[in-house]
Amino acid sequence: MIHSIKGGVNVANKYTLKMLRARANMTQEEVADKLNISPSTWSKWENYKSYPDVPEIIKIELLFDISYSDINFLPIITV
Repeated sequence: MIHSIKGGVNVANKYTLKMLRARANMTQEEVADKLNISPSTWSKWENYKSYPDVPEIIKIELLFDISYSDINFLPIITV
């Protein structure tokens, strides 16, 4: 399986929002509560239907103790 490379960065080495949530052993509802957003908003972010704005990205970084540059906000395309 080959993963796409965007802007010279291998997105396969980054964490998706779903991966971060699973690693923290949290439900979508728990994450949404901690970020002060609706569970449906978090679900849309996890499923690439919409994307968080900068203030929400900062909250995600703090919640999961991760840098923006280590998060993949785009779907991984396999060939």
